[in-house]
Amino acid sequence: MTESTSSVGRTGLGGQRFRSGPNTSVVGHNIPRLDTLSQVTGELKYAGDLSFPGMLHARILRSRHPHARIIHIDTREAEAVPGVLATVTGKDFLRNAFGPSFPDQPVLAVDKVRHMGDGVAAVAAVDPQIAVEALDKIKVEYEPLPEVFDPFEAMEKTAPKVHEPKSNIYSQYRIQKGDVEKAFAESDHVIEERYASSMVDHLPVETHACIAAWDARNRLTVWSSLGRITLGRSDIAGVLGLPLNRVRVVSTQVGGNFGGKNEITVEPVVAVLARKTGRPVKSFYTREEEFTSTTKRHPFVMDYRTGVRNDGRILARWIRLVADGGAYCSWSETTLGKAIVLSAGPYDIQNLHAEAYAVYTNKAPAGAMRGFGAPQVCFAYESHMDRIAHELSMDPLQIRLLNSYHEGSVSPTGQILYSVAVKETLTAASARFGWKE
Repeated sequence: MTESTSSVGRTGLGGQRFRSGPNTSVVGHNIPRLDTLSQVTGELKYAGDLSFPGMLHARILRSRHPHARIIHIDTREAEAVPGVLATVTGKDFLRNAFGPSFPDQPVLAVDKVRHMGDGVAAVAAVDPQIAVEALDKIKVEYEPLPEVFDPFEAMEKTAPKVHEPKSNIYSQYRIQKGDVEKAFAESDHVIEERYASSMVDHLPVETHACIAAWDARNRLTVWSSLGRITLGRSDIAGVLGLPLNRVRVVSTQVGGNFGGKNEITVEPVVAVLARKTGRPVKSFYTREEEFTSTTKRHPFVMDYRTGVRNDGRILARWIRLVADGGAYCSWSETTLGKAIVLSAGPYDIQNLHAEAYAVYTNKAPAGAMRGFGAPQVCFAYESHMDRIAHELSMDPLQIRLLNSYHEGSVSPTGQILYSVAVKETLTAASARFGWKE
């Protein structure tokens, strides 16, 4: 059954119908995806499916310590293994640092490892198993250093410095609106709670994978499961010291991203190995590497203190967010900024103090993941609203309707809000759900 292009059967809040016009001919219609047939038949090629003549296989040696100085790396025995054609360490990169916020992450660690997933060396061999066996031949001498895993301990001045001599607190924000202390003094109830979220892995079905090859004109092509190829191309060029016009990144089909493939991992490593050997080089992460060496969703510790009147009106809210960013910044600055802007929730609170900190620890780095800080604070402020309603013996729906944004509300950052439908949405959803019943 097909629908008319002039009237589409979609109903919104209040029963209004969304209509498509000459510039919205696809609204409300089922548009076939071009890759659907090849997906369901298994013909679609992902990065791990690609192969080129003479292709080698790369494997990465990972740190055995969460925090240690690298005294010496000896790759000679690995290079002597039959079938191994090249090795690489961090010293093979012209600019061994990258990062979407600021370049604090090495492609391969040179002087220091900061978490167990840090790569320290890599090999390229004619067979993946030979490459794995060669890793055992690489000798790395470490000097273990004190480690820190708790973000609050990391914030102390006496804590081990993950990026010495810099502070472990590398990003912070503050939002101030009204007079919070005065409003607390005028409140009938002040309710305080702490919430915490966990580190979460993206767990894509397809692990990170890429292939690098150079042509006769010394131009690099990388086939990668990267989700942000423009950013990846820029980082690859920067690490290798190449102009952008000599780097091409081909985005292969991606078997799951969710933010975890938003930045480079071993693309520069396979590029250097390919240049050393003159052959294409392929890398794919094992499932274990996916857990130890990729970015995660930020674990947050969130403190909320709210002052309310007996009738449920919120007078003041104080918030502190501490984000465990792991060993490197990655997208922590962006995540922290979004989190603090959203931390008060969709509620019209005239007196607000919010502060947020991103902290280095000796854990896997946290980075981009769907929502960028929003899921963590949403869990906290909605749980907090339920607790307030319980303390006041109020209906959780009613306390939300009383305090929700309305048309023309001003956000904590001074933004005037338009097309606000929070109350209408709550009312319609509760009616359809049968909340009163």
